[in-house]
Amino acid sequence: MEIDSNMENSDFSVMDKKAPVPIDDSKANENTFDVKNEDLECSDDNDELPPGEKRRIMKNVIVVSLAFMVHFTAFQGAVNLQSSINADGGLGTASLASIYASLIVSNLFLPVVMINWLGCKWVIAVSFVAYMPYIVTNFFPYFYTMIPAGLIVGFGGGPLWCAKCTYLTVVAGAYSKLTGIKKEVLVVRFFGLFFMIFQFAQVWGNLISSLVLASGEKSNKTEVNTMEICGANFIATESEDALNEQPKEKIQTIAGIYLGCMVLACIIVAVGVDNLSRYEKKRQGSGTGLTGIQLLAITLKLLKEKNQLLILCITIWLGLGQAFVGADYTSAFVACAWGTENIGYVMICYGLCNSISAISTGSLVKITGRPPVVCSAMILQLGIIITLLLWKPTPDDIPIYFVISGLWGVCDGVWLVQINALCGILFPGREEAAYSNFRLWESLGFIVAYIYSPFIYTYAKLYILLVVLILGMIGYLAIEVILRREADADSLKRDLAINDENDMGKTNKAFNKEE
Repeated sequence: MEIDSNMENSDFSVMDKKAPVPIDDSKANENTFDVKNEDLECSDDNDELPPGEKRRIMKNVIVVSLAFMVHFTAFQGAVNLQSSINADGGLGTASLASIYASLIVSNLFLPVVMINWLGCKWVIAVSFVAYMPYIVTNFFPYFYTMIPAGLIVGFGGGPLWCAKCTYLTVVAGAYSKLTGIKKEVLVVRFFGLFFMIFQFAQVWGNLISSLVLASGEKSNKTEVNTMEICGANFIATESEDALNEQPKEKIQTIAGIYLGCMVLACIIVAVGVDNLSRYEKKRQGSGTGLTGIQLLAITLKLLKEKNQLLILCITIWLGLGQAFVGADYTSAFVACAWGTENIGYVMICYGLCNSISAISTGSLVKITGRPPVVCSAMILQLGIIITLLLWKPTPDDIPIYFVISGLWGVCDGVWLVQINALCGILFPGREEAAYSNFRLWESLGFIVAYIYSPFIYTYAKLYILLVVLILGMIGYLAIEVILRREADADSLKRDLAINDENDMGKTNKAFNKEE
């Protein structure tokens, strides 16, 4: 996806709709959640910005993306190892479930409060700090250390991702006013750029873990018949002997490096990112001036809307799918059949393909429109799941491990960019509530996947993925049909209005001639 001012949009009619400009939260006393888009007046704030501000906006987008990449180099690297290095008693997946359990609560109550209080920039920086205790507890991995630390991560995660989505959406609006490019085009472009950079976290985080685990003496692994207990037949509670235990010194070395990455990410945001007020001084979010219960109602209120209901399943799928590739594919296929020390290399392939997919999906959408790209990803994803159901992994199947992780990364790149961007497009002016809902239901997918992960066979998890993916795509396609009909209706109204004007002009001319 090119970052240039000439990119056109090929999405449906929602792209032709005028994006609302938010209201000043320091002066307004009204709840903007119920204000109609057509009632919002455009702000002239961005007209006062100098021409060079376009470069500054791009700098902010890139710096935010780099900060997330550095931070999640640590977090995603740690997450990918949890189901293997902390497999005893299901500690690793239990800690991950605690993260997403608290993330659900966080998404309901905290994003709009913290964004209105601190602003998007400082919400991102503070939320990064909330992830650090989880890395520290890997020095002392017990249920009484990792579960509370996981809960803290979840409480920081809701505001973090909502702030990121809101920041990118608002600066896209500012860039739109400076360049004349439609805001919706820029939202997709900025999300694509973000996820391209962000997904390199998979590369660096997994490279760190693989290099450390592969150094020194190799860990011992019990000889097992991989074709019988690995792959679709794997179940964590009965197959722990197939996972080779790693020395504590190596795990602690990895944790120390990851902790340093998180500190660096905080510094990057604090020093390199501009406050959002620079671009939207009169911005009022979805939840300004409301009580805690009202803030909860803002997020849940979207559930009454047809588009939010239709996008639910595909959002839950994002959580289920990412949890599977990070916890189940790594343990049931890679660690079980090939070795824990190889997880990082396989996930590097996933991260690279994810990044390439995220940045290229915008260019494809420009040419083909959004539905063909998303539907192609669905067909590819179905093929991957069916392959995993049939495949009996062995240590000799090295190319297959990389092909599957790479193709899954390609699909995830499409899901993450297009579904994230679609949320902002469907609910303009209510980004906080929209993205809070997005993270809420994605988190539900994560927590459900991590709860059942140690207790059911991998083939059962794959069937669950199949069902949810199909339901999600039905809902997504229904949204596209609705948007197409709205586009046709708007086009018809414009044509009728033009015809009425022409008829009125002809009538006036005829009347003047008669006089």
